[in-house]
Amino acid sequence: MRSAPNTTMQVDEKLDVRGQCCPGPIVALADALNRLETGRVLEVRASDSGFLSDVPAWCRNTGNELLASERENGHFVARIRKSVPVVATGPAPAAGVSAAVRNNKTIVVFSSDLDKVMAALIIANGAAAMGQKVTLFFTFWGLSALRRSVAPPVSKPFMARMFGWMLPRGAARLPLSRMHMGGMGKAMMTRVMRSHNVAPIAALLAQAQAQGVKLVACSMSLDVLGLKPEELLDGVEVAGVAAYLAEADNASANLFV
Repeated sequence: MRSAPNTTMQVDEKLDVRGQCCPGPIVALADALNRLETGRVLEVRASDSGFLSDVPAWCRNTGNELLASERENGHFVARIRKSVPVVATGPAPAAGVSAAVRNNKTIVVFSSDLDKVMAALIIANGAAAMGQKVTLFFTFWGLSALRRSVAPPVSKPFMARMFGWMLPRGAARLPLSRMHMGGMGKAMMTRVMRSHNVAPIAALLAQAQAQGVKLVACSMSLDVLGLKPEELLDGVEVAGVAAYLAEADNASANLFV
């Protein structure tokens, strides 16, 4: 149910995210509300079509109070009061897992397809904006998204150099999973996404790191593909399957992309 904003309601801060696509509005909302004191009211204006459904879900999950939300002059407006965080309701966590961590998320990124990696990052940024701890575990072809576009020179055997030549070098070079058409489809899709203010993968990766999302590169896949840690983006951790499974044990959802 949508409620109409009370025009006499006191608003302490305003946030205009019109023109931004998901997950931008929710990430900006979380950042703005974190800066406010408890009890303050934030007014948000957004044009993203999913915002009117996202904001009630975000408020329920984070324990903040949605005072009003509606369509207004071709966009959406919501007013949220910052509240003391509450423990989310739901099934009891497994033995040894606290209620504080049961909503964590882990995502295995196996694909090097632009659209699939983008989907994983949008979910990760959305979960982080809802106050959840998120771990992205990049393995095999997914490691391409973490490669530097210009890497420092490293000594490698011939087979490792071959893998390096054949794999996409960084997020900007990932292909589409469908309709790639030798790069023409990707160019068309990139142009359309830019016209709709959809953040590119590089920006989504930076946004994820800024929100505390953990980016982990599979150590076995690095060895098999002949990649070195210094060829990856700053801030990426290198770990094995046990480290990932430890994170997954404390998560309420584990996704494979």
